[in-house]
Amino acid sequence: MARLLTGRRIGGQRRLRIPPPATLAILYLVSIVLGGALLWLPIAHNGDIGPVEALFTSTSAVTVTGLVLSDTGATFTGFGQAVIAVLIHMGVLGIMTFTELLMRALGIPVGMPQRMILREDLNQTSLSNLNVLVRVIFVVALSCEAVGALLLAFVFVPEHGWGQGLWQAVFHSVSAFNNAGFALYPDSLSQWVGHPLVNLVVPALFILGGLGFIVVGDIYQKRRWHKLTLHSKLMLAGTAVLIVWGCGAFAVLEWTNPATLGGLTAGDKLWAAWFQGVTPRTAGFNTVDIGGMHDSTALLMMTLMLVGGGSTSTAGGIKVTTLAVLLLATVAFFRRQKALHAFGRSLGLEEVLKVMALTTISLLLVLTGIFVVSISHDGDFLDLAFEVTSAFGTVGLSRGATGELDGAGLAFVMLVMFVGRVGPLALGFFLATRSAPRVRYPEGQIYLG
Repeated sequence: MARLLTGRRIGGQRRLRIPPPATLAILYLVSIVLGGALLWLPIAHNGDIGPVEALFTSTSAVTVTGLVLSDTGATFTGFGQAVIAVLIHMGVLGIMTFTELLMRALGIPVGMPQRMILREDLNQTSLSNLNVLVRVIFVVALSCEAVGALLLAFVFVPEHGWGQGLWQAVFHSVSAFNNAGFALYPDSLSQWVGHPLVNLVVPALFILGGLGFIVVGDIYQKRRWHKLTLHSKLMLAGTAVLIVWGCGAFAVLEWTNPATLGGLTAGDKLWAAWFQGVTPRTAGFNTVDIGGMHDSTALLMMTLMLVGGGSTSTAGGIKVTTLAVLLLATVAFFRRQKALHAFGRSLGLEEVLKVMALTTISLLLVLTGIFVVSISHDGDFLDLAFEVTSAFGTVGLSRGATGELDGAGLAFVMLVMFVGRVGPLALGFFLATRSAPRVRYPEGQIYLG
């Protein structure tokens, strides 16, 4: 541990060397504090909001969660909404991504320490091709947001005029692609529950964002299934299965529920089931009342929120590939296989151990969050569990319990959002070294099951 946190001697003293994951967490924390300060300014909001609400909103924006304590469109001015949009970009495209581009623009070479931090920010295991990945991220993100804003302008401009309508289109496009879930309406996008363009453009944006920049870039370069990488194949297959499962299960469970789908026409029911089936994967938008869902549907959505999207994406959760590796490991165990196989490729023990560590830390964090929040607030247990899971998955869907939490509950929800964005493994690296063990012990046996 001392070797990890300390560097070489300078002037007879050891210089403290902070590991890249810790530096990344500090950068995100600084962005949250600065964003909270900006949102607390009188120019950023209409009326009086306290520092806690400003900090909570900033945390939700930087972690691209979307949980809010008040109506974003009514509470914050145009300046405040612009700050939120910038914070969303900072949280998704990454602080180190912006830093890398700025350093190159100023002619400053990007050294190994900066590249290591960038590697952690982008969840990569190699330092090679990071510069190319950064350019791909910016091109894909800005292109998708521009196209999405253009299409959504056909919805918002006729209703709000050119100025306000264009801003609404841009803001919701940015929020959708980055899986932030911030909407400028108190009921999210419920006004357009049966609008074909909204139900196609917004889900397309957060599905693309949730796939991950590596997958989108791989598809653009290869354009053929058999040439795609194993990661892309697992992500695409897993995403397709989760979408079909989520949409179908939501439709079956809520078809006759008068609080959600029951009062809609058959066509609007299908649109609503489609939208709600894909939005729990960290998107955070909704077109029906989330609080009116059956308990079984709430558990379904909590499962989807816990899984999330893909690595190097705008989504949170344990990631689709993590779930895929867990299922592959389970199948391999029952088949008495010592290696995992998928799409003609094999996975090693290191990937399985990483997946197990990530899943364990995530479940412990969610369970601890539910326990702590339930201590400080005696609300409906399912609503509290839903809020904490939404915070960890950086989703933003809510059953109305966020605004009822006290200071301790809000603080812990902010912590869960922060950890859900930075990553359980990145935080785990704070207390871990990568040196090989010096002592080997004889094998032992334990009995399981």
